[in-house]
Amino acid sequence: MYGAILGDMIGSPYEFDQGKKTKDFELFDPYVHYTDDTAITLAVARALMQAGRDADEATMKRAFVVCMQNIGRRYAVGEYGGRFRVWLREPDPQPYNSWGNGSAMRVSAVGWFFDTLERTREVARWSAEVTHNHPEGVKGAESVAAAIYLLRTGHTKAEVKNYIVAEFGYDFSRTCDEIRPTYHHVESCQETVPEAFTAFFEGNSFEDVIRTAVSLGGDCDTLTCIAGSLAEACYGVPEQMQRECEWRLPRELMEILAAFLNIE
Repeated sequence: MYGAILGDMIGSPYEFDQGKKTKDFELFDPYVHYTDDTAITLAVARALMQAGRDADEATMKRAFVVCMQNIGRRYAVGEYGGRFRVWLREPDPQPYNSWGNGSAMRVSAVGWFFDTLERTREVARWSAEVTHNHPEGVKGAESVAAAIYLLRTGHTKAEVKNYIVAEFGYDFSRTCDEIRPTYHHVESCQETVPEAFTAFFEGNSFEDVIRTAVSLGGDCDTLTCIAGSLAEACYGVPEQMQRECEWRLPRELMEILAAFLNIE
């Protein structure tokens, strides 16, 4: 969970192609802050805790809706995409066939919560479908959650890469050096999730994954949120970076994070 939140925070100053496409930058400059990506990631975590590991589809989806609306209406207000901003206020919110990268950005807690890959993928799909029920939106969420599960249960990067290609069909043929020159701000799963995976595959430590993801540019907070969630499952997060994360979170969001990390 730290990985996703730190990715969001560290990527936030460079969103909308505001970075210089370099790995050489100050990690925690004065403009580093949490965004809507963190708020909704923690809303999903709260929903999982409230619904429980054995919840059925209707119960779990209702928890996702309630928690995302509750947190989303009170934190990072004004930062959400237009359609999701409307969804947050609807009394009977319905999915709207989105393939946006929000489904993949917010899913990291699912990858840590369950004991089997099958259940991880099932609930990741549900977490997407309450808004992002387009096949690409669902694929983005499922692939990221599945990769986190595999990494935290001891699978190698190579094994994860092979699994993601076989199961989801993402193309990882381009290197970050090939992606970087023409990559631009785009908010689809199709053009964010593969790039986040590539930054993760090429990075050699948690911090290096973060720096590599930021260097690509584009929708930098979301891309780095996804890459950071993968990096944490592989490398863990340095303690000092955890502390930097914690003091930037409002009390309620920090309490959700602490509760999730203390689940047996």
